[in-house]
Amino acid sequence: MVWTRRYEDPEPQRVNKWLAQSGVCSRREAEAAIAEGLVSIDGERVEDAGRKILPGQTLTLADRGQAAFSVVLNKPVGVVSAQPEAGQVPAVRLLTRQALVGESPMIPGRDTRLAPLGRLDMDSHGLLLLSDDGVLAKAVIGPESELDKEYLVRVRGDLTEERIARLRHGLSLDGRKLRPAKVTRAGEQRLRFILKEGRNRQIRRMCDLVGLTVTDLYRIRIGPLKLADLPEGRWRVLTEDERAALLSWRDAPQPPSSRPKSRDPGRRSHSR
Repeated sequence: MVWTRRYEDPEPQRVNKWLAQSGVCSRREAEAAIAEGLVSIDGERVEDAGRKILPGQTLTLADRGQAAFSVVLNKPVGVVSAQPEAGQVPAVRLLTRQALVGESPMIPGRDTRLAPLGRLDMDSHGLLLLSDDGVLAKAVIGPESELDKEYLVRVRGDLTEERIARLRHGLSLDGRKLRPAKVTRAGEQRLRFILKEGRNRQIRRMCDLVGLTVTDLYRIRIGPLKLADLPEGRWRVLTEDERAALLSWRDAPQPPSSRPKSRDPGRRSHSR
């Protein structure tokens, strides 16, 4: 049985001490659970026995027989990846039994903490990976990650070759130069972006810098993991083979067949 609780005390406290005080286990048993990778805080696996939990954070203690849990979601527009403000819907709320495609060993509850591995802003949609797997998180969004992400982007403005060239290389955000990006045409007023970094609202801000306005942003791939035909608002469990592929990804070349069909998910009845 998974034990999950939000830490409400005013001062930080060592994880092993808090678990013992909560009657979950002894301090020695808590340290053993940490060593086995069974303890996480806000979806991030605890690796240091001396780690302290902060007020407002949520700790999860998994069963010894329970593996890390990761899901693939086709996030709709209007849903936030995590940390919702008042009135906003977090992505984890969409992980219901009714929205599940295939089978799952568990259905996340209101207290389930799954961190987004590469966020999508509220106005964007598409592939979102949610997980409590610290090893996977490091591979996908860690500072040494080489996983690239692919997006289909609809823009408003004069789509000149000069602007596309500037999007590929030479722009800076927040005083730091961006890594080179692969940017190609993907149809009328549409671009395909492939990035190896994920600054806050990066594609929207890049387009702003060259005089373009993003009207739709759709993520279709994270490394070897593709959104494929997963319907919008639905989710499925990440397979062991997919996890292994993400951990071993080394920027393998993508064949033309990996690109999505000519279906245009960017054509929507509303404007953003």
